[in-house]
Order: sequence, then C-alpha cells, then structure tokens
Amino acid sequence: MPEAAPDVYPPTDRTTAQRVKHRAAYDRETVHRILDDGLVCHVGVAVDGQPYVLPMAYGRDGERLLLHGSAASRLLDALAGGAPVCVTVTHLDGLVLARSGFSSSMNYRSVMVLGRAREVTDPEEKARALDVIADHLAPGRSSEQRPAEPKELAATRVLELALEEVSAKVRTGPPQDLAKDVELPIWAGVLPLATVAQEPEPAPDLPDGVEPSQAVRHWRR
Repeated sequence: MPEAAPDVYPPTDRTTAQRVKHRAAYDRETVHRILDDGLVCHVGVAVDGQPYVLPMAYGRDGERLLLHGSAASRLLDALAGGAPVCVTVTHLDGLVLARSGFSSSMNYRSVMVLGRAREVTDPEEKARALDVIADHLAPGRSSEQRPAEPKELAATRVLELALEEVSAKVRTGPPQDLAKDVELPIWAGVLPLATVAQEPEPAPDLPDGVEPSQAVRHWRR
C-alpha cells in the first residue's frame, strides 16, 4: 500500500467507508474543520461488557482530542485504563426532504475517531488542556475566567485521544428523488439548519454593571 500523503489520515479497515463511499473524507483539513466547528462529541466505550455512549465537551489541540470529566466517572476510569474508544462529532446542516420517505435524507458533516485514550496527569498540562476546551466552546474564554484551583484539577480527569485512526463523512446537496417521483406535486428540497446564539442570559447573582465579555458577545459557529 503506498504511503499516504502527510495531509491525509491513512484509512484503515475500521475507518474505510463501506457504503456511499463518495461521501467519505480522510484529509486533515476536512476533519479538523468538522471538529473545530463542533461543540459536543459522543464518547462510546464498553464498561464490564455494557456499551455506553456519553455526550461530552471537548477540544482539539493539534493532532489530539481533549476530553474531561469528573475524576469519579466510571466511563473516564475505563478510558484511562486503556479501553478502546470511539468518539464521534456530528453537525446536522439540513433536512433533505424528498418526495418520498425512502429518498429523504439529511445534510451532515461527521467525524469518527477510534483509538485508546491517555490520561493527562501533570497539573500544568491538565490546566492547559482545560483552557483549550474552554476556548473551543467560546474562543477567548480561558483568558476571561479565573484559573483552575488545585482542588478543582484534582477533581477533574483529563484524557487525550490521538487523531490517528480517523474518518469523516459529509452529505451536501438537494434530494435525489426517483425519476418516477419528480412530477409529483409534492414540495422537495432542503431545509437548512444552523446553530445560532441567542441573547445572553446573565446569572441571577451577577453584580450590576458587569457586561458580557468578548467571548460571549462575539460567540458564533
């Protein structure tokens, strides 16, 4: 097998698309863009033979995903112990409404990452990882909030997952109706969807005169 270009994640047996192969992508640019645009990942792992999938905030730092949660989390304990993990990020960009349910679909962008996570234990590295996650959710937020205290770092588990076995899948465009359905008097097309920030809601105990910060005022995806 020829060596993959450095800007492509080499497909493996587990990440090579088996269906609708033209929607698959393995280039870093596409993968990074999908990850950077996302807010929630879903982390799948088996604990004592029972599969679990947990939604989780995350951040991307170069060629690794950063995850965090309670130090008492059973799922994170399994990941720190080397359990195989599958992490996915999905964007729903539109409902593809065809003239039949069979031909209807969704426009989406998704990434799947497979591997084994490594626990980040160094306090300085943990603090930096949490800043990366904070800035992923709201760019610039880490510089606006107070630093984590030692007891907070001790109560938080941070894991990193290398971006090595990775694939993306993307669908765009209009419905692909059956030829016999095109003349039916049924509306068909795409209903675009987007994540849009609403007016910020201040905390009930926010002192008078404290205005939304830059990270809040300029938030967008």
